[in-house]
Amino acid sequence: MPSSLQSIGILSPSTLSGTPAWSATFSIDGKYLAICFGNLNTHIKVYDVTSLLQNDASSNTTDSKDKQDIDISKQWKLISTIREEHTRTIRSVSFAPTSSTISVPILASASFDGKVLIWECYPDATASTNTSNDDTIDENTIENNLFEPIAQLEGHESEVKCLAWNTTGSLLASCGRDKTVWIWECYLPGTIGGSETTNNMMDNNNEEDGGEFECLAVLQGHDGDVKSIVFGPSHSQWGEGDEVLYSASYDNTIKIWAEESGDWYCAATLNDVHSSTIWSLGLTPSGLRLFSGSDDGSIAIWKMYTATERKKLFPKLTGKAVCSTDGLWNCVGKLPDAHSSYAIMSIDCAPSRVGHGRVASGGGDNCINIYREETTTAITDNEASSDTPKFTIEAVADDAHDGDVNCVKWHPRDGSCLVSCGDDGAVKLWKYQRE
Repeated sequence: MPSSLQSIGILSPSTLSGTPAWSATFSIDGKYLAICFGNLNTHIKVYDVTSLLQNDASSNTTDSKDKQDIDISKQWKLISTIREEHTRTIRSVSFAPTSSTISVPILASASFDGKVLIWECYPDATASTNTSNDDTIDENTIENNLFEPIAQLEGHESEVKCLAWNTTGSLLASCGRDKTVWIWECYLPGTIGGSETTNNMMDNNNEEDGGEFECLAVLQGHDGDVKSIVFGPSHSQWGEGDEVLYSASYDNTIKIWAEESGDWYCAATLNDVHSSTIWSLGLTPSGLRLFSGSDDGSIAIWKMYTATERKKLFPKLTGKAVCSTDGLWNCVGKLPDAHSSYAIMSIDCAPSRVGHGRVASGGGDNCINIYREETTTAITDNEASSDTPKFTIEAVADDAHDGDVNCVKWHPRDGSCLVSCGDDGAVKLWKYQRE
């Protein structure tokens, strides 16, 4: 049976009223999903998807071809609709990586109003939401807001376009139209790097210690709007920190930011590959391969090389390294016509359980593509290797949205499930069945 990508449900219907769905984010444990929307009807929707995980755990056959089909679209419950605080399009949302002992989700949102807000769910609020089995109740019309803002981060001069947490929740990065990247140090109870207990949130005029943020750095270097950011492991190749930050811009470049002695600096600039705006970045779970999607219609495939490999394989580039111990990101492949020459709006690398080398992309051609890397054992004459990878389209969802596919995301725990959102305002569920 060939691989396939099938629509299995609609969480939010298409409105075609000028209210695009911009960004989707899952919590680290996959229990929650948040979607943000733009004008004319700016808001955030948060769904509880715990039942999906319960079914997954009970079957223990997520990757099996014989797994019984279940309609997961009926198991996602809308628990909150956030309409307060932001006054313009909400462009990005991202859940903080909370500890497994903490069940309260923490969400960051970024808006064209220049603000970044941090939201925390009421303690035990999700347990008190409607769990009725009455089929006459449409839970997707619920207007309850179970989240309260616990912090507001200001500093960007204009539109904020993307957010990214590091793996422990100790850092939050934001970027925007003002060509800057801000890095905030976070002191949030409940995150992996924070306290194991949650504090009370702000109520009325009494501000409790729901979490503090300190600006560590304002990174300047891009010559255009910064569109996408993502944290990844440094592999001890840049700076002294465990992680580096990648940023993609309207200036057609990707920059790598590293930390040394508390200061963040530009460790490398990846350029001369894309001829137009880089809209999206996707990093593999290992952090050893990076994908970039551009308005030029191409997807570039980047590989990380250690400092030792750089000196041996790329001696001519040694002089360009900021430090002799720096590694190297090199473009090792390109899909020049990934979405029929339309812009690549979103890229997301699959979780490890999906199988080696799966990548999802959404484009300006209204389609969603799933790519698979072909291994050397699957092709003749060693045509492909990690230095010259070969990717093929494994599954396609034509006309996935009635407009640009702004975001596509894999569920972090269920390798058969994806979510997409688009210019048409729709939020859709997809089932990926691999061959």
